[in-house]
Amino acid sequence: MPGQIILVIFAALLVHGIGHGAAIGTLALRRYSPGTKTGGWLPARSWLFPSLSQSAATTAACFFWIVSLLGFVLVAFSFWGNLLPGEVWRPLAIVSAVVSGIGIVSFFKTWPMFNTFAALGMNVVAVLVALMWPM
Repeated sequence: MPGQIILVIFAALLVHGIGHGAAIGTLALRRYSPGTKTGGWLPARSWLFPSLSQSAATTAACFFWIVSLLGFVLVAFSFWGNLLPGEVWRPLAIVSAVVSGIGIVSFFKTWPMFNTFAALGMNVVAVLVALMWPM
């Protein structure tokens, strides 16, 4: 049973990381092919920094998603098989979740609500796993 739980957590962390890559892809599609339907994904705009140009907002959003993508992929593989030394995956999971959360909140209402709440939920799960997983 513990092996199955590890596999499920690994998969969830990996899919969450890859999901940030999908957000980058959608932003690129919106930028380079503006008329393309994206299933409710809007061009990046930040309610927190409304004066950002469309280009600057897209760049800022991509920064959050690139950091989150790399962080969660590293966390997933480190959780699975010690890619990073020791328990480094734990603080990296927390930092990745915080970066992702700040990005989500900063660009709230840019993404479909299902994606927004699912990503926020996964960030909470990542923090809980990092804090509560046995040493």
